[in-house]
Amino acid sequence: MKIRAAVLETIGAQAPYAQSRPLQIREVELDPPGPGEVLIRIRAAGLCHSDLSVISGDRPRPVPMVLGHESAGEVVECGPGVNDLCPGDRVVLVFMPSCGCCMPCMEGRPALCEPGAASNGAGTLLSGQRRLHLNGQTVNHHVGVSCFADYAVVSRRSCVKLEADISFTEASLFGCAVLTGVGAVINTARVQAGTTVAVLGLGGVGFSALLAAVASGARQVVALDLNESKLALARELGATATVNASQVDAADQVRELTQGGVDYAFEMAGAIPAMELAWRITRRGGSTVTAGLPHPDRRFALPPVQLVAEERTLRGSYIGSAVPARDIPRYIDLYQRGKLPVDRLMGEHLTLDDINRGFDRMATGVAMRDIVVF
Repeated sequence: MKIRAAVLETIGAQAPYAQSRPLQIREVELDPPGPGEVLIRIRAAGLCHSDLSVISGDRPRPVPMVLGHESAGEVVECGPGVNDLCPGDRVVLVFMPSCGCCMPCMEGRPALCEPGAASNGAGTLLSGQRRLHLNGQTVNHHVGVSCFADYAVVSRRSCVKLEADISFTEASLFGCAVLTGVGAVINTARVQAGTTVAVLGLGGVGFSALLAAVASGARQVVALDLNESKLALARELGATATVNASQVDAADQVRELTQGGVDYAFEMAGAIPAMELAWRITRRGGSTVTAGLPHPDRRFALPPVQLVAEERTLRGSYIGSAVPARDIPRYIDLYQRGKLPVDRLMGEHLTLDDINRGFDRMATGVAMRDIVVF
C-alpha cells in the first residue's frame, strides 16, 4: 500500500530545519505485515529528542529511514500468528521490541532485549525484515516503529494493547516520554517517600520523572533547566524548588537547598554538562541516574575515589527499566486518577507537513511534547 511518511535521507542537517528540511514527506510503499507483525494506522506521534538526535547525527542510524518512535494507533490487519490482537484494537507502540527468549527478557528486563537492540540498530523489524520501500530502494525502520507516517507495520512485540478510555494524543506520550521518565524514578531508582530528588532537563522525559518523584512522595523535588518558562511549569507541577542550570553556582544552590545534595539526581538532558552537574549535586551515599543519550563519542570523567569513599551509585536507565505491558497500563491508571498529569506536558498539535518546524521548536528548547496528529 502507499503511505505518506517523513523520510530522513541524510543526517547532519543544520537548523533551522524548516529551511534545510531534513525530513522529506514522501509517498512510500509499505508491505503487508509478515508473521508476528501488525499493520497499524498511526493516529498520534510525539516528537522526541531521540528523533532529533538521529537528524543531527548524535545517534547514528542507517538511512534512508522513516523516523518516529513514540505513538499510538489502531490495528488494521494482523499478520500470520498474531492471535491476541484484532482489527480495531487500540495500541501504544513501544520502541524496544522484546523477543521474550533472550537472557535479559527471561530475567524480566525486556528493555535490554538483545535481538531487539540488534534489530533496532540495523533499522529492521524484530524479524530482521524491512517493509518500507521508496523508488525501488529499501527504507529502514526507526527502532521498529517509524511512526511519522499515516500507517506502519510493526512487530506484535512492539505493541501494548490500550484498554483505557483516553485519546490517542494522550496515549502516545506513554510510549516513550512517560515510560522512560516515570520508569527511571519507579523502576530504576526506586525512589522512596521522604527522600530528595533533582531532575535535570525538562523535556517530556524530564517532566515525567518530576511528576513521578512528586507522586512517589519525595519531600523535596528540585527541577533544573535552562528555560525559565519550563522552570515555572515545574513549580506548578510540584517542584519544591527550581534552579536555572546556566548559573555558575547552580550546584551550590542545590546543595544548600537540600543540605548537602539530593538522594537521587536524574539527568534527562542528554548532555555531558548536565551529567557533570547531576553528579555534583548527588549527596554522599546517593544515586545519579541518567536516561540521556549524548553522542556515543562523548565521555564523562568519573572520579573513582568519590565513587568508593562516598558509596555513590551511577546508573543508566533505558526505557525506564520498563516491562511495557505491565507499566503502561499502570501509568495510564495513575494519570486517570490525577497522580501523573502528563496532559500538562503536551505542546502543539502538528500536521505531518509541519514536522520540520516542530523539530526547530525542540532544538531551541521552547517546545513541550509536540504531537503530530493524523
